[in-house]
Amino acid sequence: MAIEIRGQCPLLQVFDMSKSIKFYCDLLGFNIVMTSRPGPQFDWALLRREGAELMLNTAYESDKRPATRDPRWVAAHEDTSIYFGCPNVEGAFQHFNSSWHPR
Repeated sequence: MAIEIRGQCPLLQVFDMSKSIKFYCDLLGFNIVMTSRPGPQFDWALLRREGAELMLNTAYESDKRPATRDPRWVAAHEDTSIYFGCPNVEGAFQHFNSSWHPR
């Protein structure tokens, strides 16, 4: 059974959500589709522009955010995940359980 995948959506960790929103929305033309909470202060957002989607998440809780960025945090790009759209999640789960055997 082949798994149907409909697009992908990267999750990017950002240091400053408001600056990131200005960059992706004001400069690149993305629109905010959904956020973790109403209002201007949120820690996660789903953005969309035409067929492209991306998610932004704050790299630090607001009370733990350092004054400046730590370059080690993004040095190896361990802060990025990619999610795939899959309309049949249960079927994909069954497929992986029955056919994927890591070595």
